[in-house]
Amino acid sequence: MQKITMLGTGYVGLVTGACLADFGNRVICVDTDADKVEALKLGKLPFYEFSLGEVVTRNVAEGRLSFTTDLPGAIRASKVIFIAVGTPTGEGGEADLAQVFSAARTIAANMNGYKLVVQKSTVPVGTGERVLRTIEGLLKRKKLPFDVASNPEFLREGSAVEDFMRPDRVVIGTWSKKAEAILSEVYRPLYLSETPMVKTSVQTAELIKYASNAFLATKISFINEMANLCEVLGADVKTVAKGMGLDKRIGPKFLHAGPGYGGSCFPKDTMALAIFAREAGMPSRIVEATIEVNREQRLRMMATIQALVPRLRGSTIAVLGLSFKPMTDDIRDSVGIDLVRMLRARGAKVRTFDPVAMERAAVELPKTIYFAKDSYDAAKGADGLVIATEWNEFRMLDLGKLRRLLGRPVVIDTRNIYDPIVLTAEGFRHEGVGRGRRVPARAGDKVKPAARPARNAAASKTPKAAARVRRAGTAS
Repeated sequence: MQKITMLGTGYVGLVTGACLADFGNRVICVDTDADKVEALKLGKLPFYEFSLGEVVTRNVAEGRLSFTTDLPGAIRASKVIFIAVGTPTGEGGEADLAQVFSAARTIAANMNGYKLVVQKSTVPVGTGERVLRTIEGLLKRKKLPFDVASNPEFLREGSAVEDFMRPDRVVIGTWSKKAEAILSEVYRPLYLSETPMVKTSVQTAELIKYASNAFLATKISFINEMANLCEVLGADVKTVAKGMGLDKRIGPKFLHAGPGYGGSCFPKDTMALAIFAREAGMPSRIVEATIEVNREQRLRMMATIQALVPRLRGSTIAVLGLSFKPMTDDIRDSVGIDLVRMLRARGAKVRTFDPVAMERAAVELPKTIYFAKDSYDAAKGADGLVIATEWNEFRMLDLGKLRRLLGRPVVIDTRNIYDPIVLTAEGFRHEGVGRGRRVPARAGDKVKPAARPARNAAASKTPKAAARVRRAGTAS
């Protein structure tokens, strides 16, 4: 058992702290927000994450997990200190590390013996060394021993607890055998269950996290490019993806064509990697292309809506899904949120529904948006319906009822959750992503060309320019 302090009770900090407590460690989670801490003590979570509430409640009741605003006291009480603070995107697209170095300074000011400082937040390569130098500089002549380590997280929102308890791997980046031994002990239950342990240097561990996220984002952008090609050639991207995924060298995951990636990790991490790679003199052209393809895919979804509902001004559009993915209320860089904003900017009225994210979305979206009580309420009288998030309940809609409720039988399925043949049989005009034509066009048939987003000449010149274009394209 280790005594652990977790600096930060955001998504990564709270999930990690609760799960480490479930392993038998004593964990103190610290946050500067007193109201948030009091709510956590009562078992009220600041965000929705499947089954996390049960883990928190159980470990608080058994005395292994506690919450406090007393940062100095928590640092002095623990040997292992995880930094799990925010690293938001800076003005130029780089990772803003202000909270990380603030945490490092606070740790140095309150050290009372050996500490293992573990970087859990996603940070550019070289941050661990900078944290080490920061603490060293502040300790000055004090002979207090410490180590710095990197232990990146690989948690998927919506299945974070399962990912933590049954991970594909645990990455432990250290510069000393002592630090490696302590972190290995923290994760001993996973080691005993034969979870692969990747033990390496701090720099390598930092890069593993970015490389993993960038590769997954690249798979998404690649299949979206293939989807767009399918629309022109009359092929079906779902079958293309299946044929590709059966090759074990490729695999089926992250080959789902749609409106592009969003959320708190992929957009931020791909941009940060592109920037620090360029600064290191080794530009990652694949990652930069991935960012640009993703930006264009979102604009392409808007162009598809415009093609099916040409007179958007004054029309009513129903948008199903506001969280960036199912099983979470996280709306950061959400396709649904962006589409709602773009629709409003073009003069459309919007009716929307999401199973868990509407409270968060209401803070971000204009007051003129109608937040429906369910999917059917959102569809009432609408001139078109957009499926923006693949919640399971959206997969099982009564299509007959939906058609009767819509003002016009138009569906834009950005997640390809419905078979085009079924939608056609139900009397809908519809578009998916890369579903193509099932039969060859015959002489004299009019085949509508695929909608193409307007290109911006500034895009894709540099990661910084791409960031500016992306913000401009989604701010409307």
